[in-house]
Amino acid sequence: MNGLLSGKVLVTGGSGFLGINLIRHLLAKGAADIRSLDLGEFDYPEKDRVEAVQGDIRDAAAVAKAMTGVKYVVHTAAALPLYSAEDIHTTDVVGTRVLLEAARKAGVERFVMISSTAVYGIPDHHPLLETDEMIGVGPYGRAKIEAEAECLKARAAGLCVPILRPKSFIGPERLGVFAMLYDWAYTGHGFPMIGNGRNRYQLLDVEDLCEAIWLTMTLDAAKVNDTFNIGAKEYTTMGEDYQAVLDDAGHGKKIRGFPAAPMIWTLRFLEMLKLSPLYKWVYETASKDSFVGIGKAEKVLGFTPKYSNKEALVRNYRWYVAHVDQFKNASGVSHRVPWKQGILSLAKHFF
Repeated sequence: MNGLLSGKVLVTGGSGFLGINLIRHLLAKGAADIRSLDLGEFDYPEKDRVEAVQGDIRDAAAVAKAMTGVKYVVHTAAALPLYSAEDIHTTDVVGTRVLLEAARKAGVERFVMISSTAVYGIPDHHPLLETDEMIGVGPYGRAKIEAEAECLKARAAGLCVPILRPKSFIGPERLGVFAMLYDWAYTGHGFPMIGNGRNRYQLLDVEDLCEAIWLTMTLDAAKVNDTFNIGAKEYTTMGEDYQAVLDDAGHGKKIRGFPAAPMIWTLRFLEMLKLSPLYKWVYETASKDSFVGIGKAEKVLGFTPKYSNKEALVRNYRWYVAHVDQFKNASGVSHRVPWKQGILSLAKHFF
C-alpha cells in the first residue's frame, strides 16, 4: 500500500490515552475519515474532525452500527488492571470477540489489535521474543492472552489481524500510575524504587507506538499479518531513566532504592487492603529486568523508535507540568487521569 491510507478508520477507545494520540497521528498523516468508538465522551479539540460515537464494545448492536463502512479497525479499547476481574474479561476478551465478528460481517480489510507485553507474565529470561510462552499475571494479563487467541481465530479465517505487543507506553495525555512519579518530582520530592534500580526496564513513547500502528495499517497485508513486540530501542537502568525526570524537575532530588522483598510484601498487603494503586504486575516486575526484542518489527515493518526511555519520560513529564491544573483533583482507573495514591501519598513527605 506504500504508506497511503484511504477509507474509514474505526478507533476503539478513541477517547483514551492511546486512542487520542493515534487519532492525532492519523490526522497528521492525512487520514480524513476517522470514527471513534468509546464509552466516554470525545472531549478533545479534534472533535470537529472526528466522528465520535459513544458505545460499549460489548454491545453487539452498537458495534455493528459503528462498523458500518469501515475499512480499518484499530482496537485500543481495554479495561485496565485496576478494573474488576469481570469487567476486564468482558471488555478485553468478549469485547474483542464482538468487534472481530462485526468486522468480518462488515467486510473490514484490516484489524490492528493492541495487545500488551503483559502476556509474557514475569519472565525468567530476556529479551522476550514473540515466540516465547505466554503466562499472564492477573486478570489483565490472562485476558490479553485470550483476546489474542480470538484474533488468531479471525486471522485463520482470512482477516488480516496484525497484533502489537507494546511495552508500557507514555506521552501526552498519559497519567495513571506514572502520575505519582510526576507529582513527586513536580512538588520537589525524591522517588522510591523497588530494588536497587539497576534493572533494565524498557518503556515506549506513544508516538513510536502510533507509528508502528501506522506501518501495520499501510504496509502489505501479507507482511503485517503477524505479531510484533514494540518498545524503545534505547534504555539504560530503571534508576537512571527515572532520575532523568527528577533532574528535569530541577529540585536536586534523587531516586532512592529499597530492598525489593520487604517492599513487595508491604505492597501486597496494601493492595489487599485497597490502600495502594499499585497492582501485582507493577510491583512484582519493578525490580526485575523487563525488555523485549524489537528486531522483528525493525526488520519486517521498518520500525525505528524515535524516543529513548529518558526522552519519553521527560516528554511525558513536561506535558504533565503544562497541564497539571487540569487534573489536580481528578482520579480514576484509566490512563487519562492520575490514579489515587492512597496511603502512598503519605510516604512522599519522607522523600
